[in-house]
Amino acid sequence: MIKILRFFIILSCSTIFFIGALRLILLLSTKDVTFTLDAVPSKAVVLVPGAGLNSSGGPSAPLKDRLDTAISLYRQGKVQKMLLSGDNTEVTYNEPGAMQAYAIAQGIPEEDLVLDYAGRRTYDSCYRAHHIFGLDEIIIVTQAYHLPRALFLCENSELDAVGVPVEQSRYIRSRYLFWNIREVFATVMAWLDVYVLKPLPVLGEMEPIFPLQLRIIP
Repeated sequence: MIKILRFFIILSCSTIFFIGALRLILLLSTKDVTFTLDAVPSKAVVLVPGAGLNSSGGPSAPLKDRLDTAISLYRQGKVQKMLLSGDNTEVTYNEPGAMQAYAIAQGIPEEDLVLDYAGRRTYDSCYRAHHIFGLDEIIIVTQAYHLPRALFLCENSELDAVGVPVEQSRYIRSRYLFWNIREVFATVMAWLDVYVLKPLPVLGEMEPIFPLQLRIIP
């Protein structure tokens, strides 16, 4: 009995150490590609991953913050297009459509909004940005707790990505704590997806946003 207990204690400690080390590695490895809104280098496209809808079908508060940051980048001339990637597995649930409506209401031209209806997870959004939409580099905007994982997934999807953390001071503390705890386990899942499972997202024909020579802003 004591041997079994000792085994589970060692296993638990090893698991905690592994998860903690993995999270720390991601934080340190993405530090140099994380920028403020004003300091981020220009890229042709900003990727906005989905973050859920509210009860009325509009973008949730975290998703609005991502969109607002992307809109600021567009207005500053740091990006030419916004790639809005989200879930649309059900007819009544359309993240990209809600994101598009919000951006248009903020004055962004519809022709500069590209919709990805199969961005069900961050892994999918990053993978499809390169393999479906033909991008080699992007800016990705998301909350600070999520950004290291998002950058890690972009890097392993053959994307040269830099990230901008969005404003998150107005979130309820308990919810923010929950998101951070969930992110620890999501980080492990991201590592498994990249190195072990290697799942294929929804694919299809390529839909390049623009020709290769126009992807980079001089």
